[in-house]
Amino acid sequence: MKNGEASVTAAELESRAPADRSTAAVGGWHWAEWGCEFLGTALLLLGGLSGLFLNFSPSSGVPGAVPSESTRLLFTGLILGASGLAITFSPIGRRSGAHLNPAVSLAFWCRRHLHSHDLAGYLVAQFCGALVGTGAAWLLWGSSARQLNLGATAPGTGLSALGIAGTEAAMTGVLILGILLAVSSRATARLTPLVAWGLVSILVWQGAEWTGASLNPARSLAPALLAPQTADLWAYLIGPLAGSLLAVAVYATCFSLKTRTGKLLHDPSYPSTLATSLPTAPRG
Repeated sequence: MKNGEASVTAAELESRAPADRSTAAVGGWHWAEWGCEFLGTALLLLGGLSGLFLNFSPSSGVPGAVPSESTRLLFTGLILGASGLAITFSPIGRRSGAHLNPAVSLAFWCRRHLHSHDLAGYLVAQFCGALVGTGAAWLLWGSSARQLNLGATAPGTGLSALGIAGTEAAMTGVLILGILLAVSSRATARLTPLVAWGLVSILVWQGAEWTGASLNPARSLAPALLAPQTADLWAYLIGPLAGSLLAVAVYATCFSLKTRTGKLLHDPSYPSTLATSLPTAPRG
């Protein structure tokens, strides 16, 4: 960008761009994007687990004040979704795309928005960030976190491991399909964070009593390793990833729509290593 254009706004960049100018995903060492995914996922786990500990720890005053478990599950889902929403709208979310979830990154890789280098970088960053975020929540909440096994996901209705995997796949598939549909047009792409927030909130509210509503392999792996509580962990890793692949297949089969971006919030004033047909700032 020339010096005279340094203060060009995002709206001006978008208005100047062709309607369908595509840029391909690029490989390489994208430390800024991976660092944003690491920090974003850590903050997501810190916020989401804090909501869980607040609403369900026996030493918290909330269970006594709000005896309805359904209401507390709704609050927990809203807090988790709001944490993701805040991260998505922040500069770190605008830079990396705020996937914060291996299932989301896998879906966008299948849609060819991520280079394989970024897929690997995002996954490592997300899992490491989840460990840091879980550790931070443990330090913050102390015994309250320990009372809930650091938030390790576990079935609440006696489901088998296969049942957990299937239920997690179905719920994650709904989330991923909603995201893919949101990024399928210029008009709705900017609403993707709100779509994800609403879906996460509802899925946690309605699904947590069945499986804990992980929807995110990094979210399940980190508390399970630190607690440790690894029973049926494979189901919480495979289920969401299978749901992501299923959503991609359903999208490709049932909708003749092109996904426009691999970011949950595409800001044209930020560069992107991800493939997009939306306006974007020059790379480098």
